[in-house]
Amino acid sequence: MARGKKFSAEQIIGKLREAEVELSRGKKVPEACRKIGVTEQTYYRWKKEYGGLRIDQAKRLKDLEKENARLKRLLADAELDKAILREAASGSL
Repeated sequence: MARGKKFSAEQIIGKLREAEVELSRGKKVPEACRKIGVTEQTYYRWKKEYGGLRIDQAKRLKDLEKENARLKRLLADAELDKAILREAASGSL
């Protein structure tokens, strides 16, 4: 695969399952990784993040991560607005 390729949660889970099949056939991790087209580092990272998840759970996880990031940005904006208003109020006294 091309370096930096982004995979969807469904694709990652599919590749992890494919790797597990290869491992159950007696292949070593490096061979399984070559078969699915990712590095060992990527395989272990994916396994840590997605291991044991079903596709619908992985989708939900990604959706929640996006929502969490959006809410963090909104909170940061609100805190900045509060700080500006606080500074403006203290300067006018």
